Amino acid sequence: MEDTTRRSFLKQSLNVGGAMFAAELGALEALAVALPSGYRQSGSLMRFGLVTYLWGKDWDLPTLIRNCEKAKAFGVELRTEHAHKVEANLSQQQRKEVKKRFDDSPVVFVGPGCNFAFHYSDKAKVKQEIEGAKQYVKLSHDCGGSGLKVKPNGLVKGVPAEKTCEQISKSLNILGRYAADYGQEIRVEVHGSGTKDLPIMKKIFDQVTEPSVGICWNSNHQDLKGKGLEYNFNLVKNRFATTCHIHAINDDTYPYPYQQLMNLFVKMDYKGWILLEAHGELKDPAKALAEQCEIWNKMLADTQKKLNLPLIKIK
Repeated sequence: MEDTTRRSFLKQSLNVGGAMFAAELGALEALAVALPSGYRQSGSLMRFGLVTYLWGKDWDLPTLIRNCEKAKAFGVELRTEHAHKVEANLSQQQRKEVKKRFDDSPVVFVGPGCNFAFHYSDKAKVKQEIEGAKQYVKLSHDCGGSGLKVKPNGLVKGVPAEKTCEQISKSLNILGRYAADYGQEIRVEVHGSGTKDLPIMKKIFDQVTEPSVGICWNSNHQDLKGKGLEYNFNLVKNRFATTCHIHAINDDTYPYPYQQLMNLFVKMDYKGWILLEAHGELKDPAKALAEQCEIWNKMLADTQKKLNLPLIKIK
């Protein structure tokens, strides 16, 4: 990218296109005017988007894209079995239509969010889960996505934790090799009883050899256990995928040290998607999404100013 201009770099870093790009690019350039040409701030490649867990679950695909555009949440992880109906049973023509909808919008299809898990003691069930996940890897590829979210989803009662971790790792390696052939990433959500403890996730990933498999940070209260957030973050940060889940930042019913998390992301120059996986039913989730986007972007700008880290040369 040595010959990349500042303007094309900004476009690539946002990964946006379509009619709204010019306006967003202008806003970015206005913010970046004080930076020397050819340099950027640490953390500037993080992008904000949505997981359609509860907010957006009832929107069809055109509505979803339109609401994300309005909120300036330019990436979306589509949960399966929701109203957008981007599922493995789509025909090739339907997949092309989904891809075109996103290609014509500044909103990026980050990939499907699935519930496939690999902790089961039943080997036939594990094989079934792997094969099911492969179908959604192909779906993501065909629709323009970059990866698939899956889960460990728990330690099995009566089975040594080491054995379950090894089984999950082997399954992820199989799936990761398949995904790599399609240019896709496997994003392993920090989820499930026992498996959402970061030391357990580290044990799993100590045995994951496929570079196409990474950890999707999930902003759980378990992140604060033991030696605390920074220690647990550092345990696994070198295996992060390009997606991270957060919850509503100003939700008093689910307090989480998001400022500390932001500090850690900026310091490591995280380059992935920060995807809102918010809880609760709202009268106007599109408005709430826009508010969360504004909060996150302000927090990012304030953190970059406060930390005042050395600028990074654009290569």
